[in-house]
Amino acid sequence: MKLMLKIMFVIFLIWMAVGMYLINIGHEKAQIVMGLGVFYFSFLFMPFFIYYRYRDGKYKKYILNDEKLKAAFKGFGKD
Repeated sequence: MKLMLKIMFVIFLIWMAVGMYLINIGHEKAQIVMGLGVFYFSFLFMPFFIYYRYRDGKYKKYILNDEKLKAAFKGFGKD
């Protein structure tokens, strides 16, 4: 899965480079190429990356609950 993410990221970088080149030469479809690149990044690459990154429950340390809030504000406001 890690290899697939690397391949997808390289495809995105190449796609954006081609889009920038097309914008610089003034090609009529340059904006469409860039828009499709952003679409690819937003709806294909990022969800795949987020799933890979947090699939083993690593996200649980970032969730706020009552105990974490109480610990954070335990000494707050005592002057």
